[in-house]
Amino acid sequence: MSIREAIRDAHLNRAHDRRLNDKHFSRQIFRRRVFLAALIALLVFTVLLWRAAFLQVDRHAHFSEMAENNRTRTLVIPPERGRIFDDGGRVVADNVATYQAQIVPEDTVDLKRELSMLQQVLKLDDDTLHDLKERIKFGRSFDPILVKSDLTAVEMAKLAQLQPWLAGVSVESSLKRVYPYRQLLAHVVGYVGRINVADLKRINADLYQGTQYIGKSGIEREYEDDLHGKPGFKTVEVDAVGRVVKVLKVVPPVAGKDIHLTLDVPLQGIAAAALGSYSGAVVAQDPATGAIKAMVSRPSFDPNLFVDGISHKNYQTLLNDPERPLFDRAITATYPPGSTIKPVMALAGLQYGFLDPNKKFFAGPYFQIPGDKHHYRDWRKWGHGWVDLDQAITQSCDVYFYDLAYRMGIDPMHTFLTEFGLGRKTGIDLPGESSGLVPSPKWKRKTKNLPWYPGETVIAGIGQGYMLTTVLQLAQTTSILAESGKRYRPWLVASNEDKEPSIELKSQSFWNDVRHGMFDVINSPHGTARRIAAPYLIAGKTGTAQVFTVAQNASYNAKDLAKKLHDHAVFIGFAPYDDPKIAVAVLAEHGGSGSGTAAPVARRVMDYYLGFEPKKTVKMEFVKHGD
Repeated sequence: MSIREAIRDAHLNRAHDRRLNDKHFSRQIFRRRVFLAALIALLVFTVLLWRAAFLQVDRHAHFSEMAENNRTRTLVIPPERGRIFDDGGRVVADNVATYQAQIVPEDTVDLKRELSMLQQVLKLDDDTLHDLKERIKFGRSFDPILVKSDLTAVEMAKLAQLQPWLAGVSVESSLKRVYPYRQLLAHVVGYVGRINVADLKRINADLYQGTQYIGKSGIEREYEDDLHGKPGFKTVEVDAVGRVVKVLKVVPPVAGKDIHLTLDVPLQGIAAAALGSYSGAVVAQDPATGAIKAMVSRPSFDPNLFVDGISHKNYQTLLNDPERPLFDRAITATYPPGSTIKPVMALAGLQYGFLDPNKKFFAGPYFQIPGDKHHYRDWRKWGHGWVDLDQAITQSCDVYFYDLAYRMGIDPMHTFLTEFGLGRKTGIDLPGESSGLVPSPKWKRKTKNLPWYPGETVIAGIGQGYMLTTVLQLAQTTSILAESGKRYRPWLVASNEDKEPSIELKSQSFWNDVRHGMFDVINSPHGTARRIAAPYLIAGKTGTAQVFTVAQNASYNAKDLAKKLHDHAVFIGFAPYDDPKIAVAVLAEHGGSGSGTAAPVARRVMDYYLGFEPKKTVKMEFVKHGD
């Protein structure tokens, strides 16, 4: 530093010292600092005053509501699901009291940790836990979600011990769906199951608050809106730890409607027992109203397995069962109707003028299309000789109906059979119904891009080839035949009776001609089902539905074939003949003979329904908690 700079700094320091010692200058600095501090304090006070006014005036309603919510809580009261009864007032779908664990995601402190604890305590498998996480992910955070039902005393005790660490978990009493007749009515009544992600996307979540179950199949699904009901609400006052102190307000839930079916449980039991070990279906209908009195599909399953969510192991067992117990053989499965189609074919021939009921026709051992060497063989090796319409139906003469089908052609056949109700859904109040198939050249071109051949018309005339029906359609066809053209939509719930337009023919005598042929099937010495003749008069028609086609130069020998290659046995019939009260359709898979296997099943059903068999009681198989 230079001497000049040092002298300058010395002068500045002496000037600064003189100002500090100047009392007037010091008072000015003090006043400035006090003013600045006062200004800052005023600004802070103004901000605090504004904030207090904002919270107490503008936000008063909001914080009052929050305070009230801390003091009160609104709880959802789920509705009681409507019960399902049979025609005799027997409960076929009931509700029983149970305890269940449920979780409210919004109330959890650590959702991941609480789910892990629940898995250990309740022994949830990985699939169940994954499903639970999915329902939490796609559900609403404030809705309770079912974790496990039918809690044991030990499980409830463990959850009580761990309650401080399971903030979002509670044990609640609830009503659980049970099916006391188990397999007997599984396909018709259906079952409920846990609400899953797919269900959440299609339902109104507000209407399902507090509800854990929804109809998945059968009547449970078809009438879900009626059975479910509407939830209620309860406002309660709680203390600091959340315990209920007082109930302030209750809006009761609206219970679901009870449903009464047309089914008769004892008749259902008789039909199932008569079918025995055969897979297949039995449908019994009141032809005068369309009411379904029995609808059996075998094999079956226990619907109670699905209520709380079926385990992966049990579900795979059902899916991989070669007998396919989940498959409804009454309304979903389709089969060739075989010779049971012949009465309808006869009506078509009469209506279109291709038949004279009294004209004799020589039915040899086979039929040939002119110019074609192929033999369409009759089931009787040497044929039937000279037969009229009545005899052709009575003896189930294939050659007679081969000739009729060839002369009529596929288009008139398709038109008449479709108008009769075949090849389309009956409209029964159940989900999953198949339409079956009445083939046509247009259909074949569209689906297979192939032409129609005359030989396909020939075999369609005896219900083979592409022709497919459901057992329910066969029952409805039988009812129409029993009522000479009057028809009703098949129905299961008592409020849904629905008459459809009658089938009008050129002459009422056509119905009598065909019905008498069906009468002789049972009551003539030459009838194919004469062995089931009863104290009352039955009319019917036997049939066999081919599983595979026998080669031209081969013969069908059931003894040399595996069981799975045997023909299906089919029978349709109604009784009493002069005043029909019941129409029955039976299909026994691989039963071989319609007369030997299917017809006796129908006879047992008719016997019971008409009072010719002692009344029996079908016992409930009550479900124990934890089953």
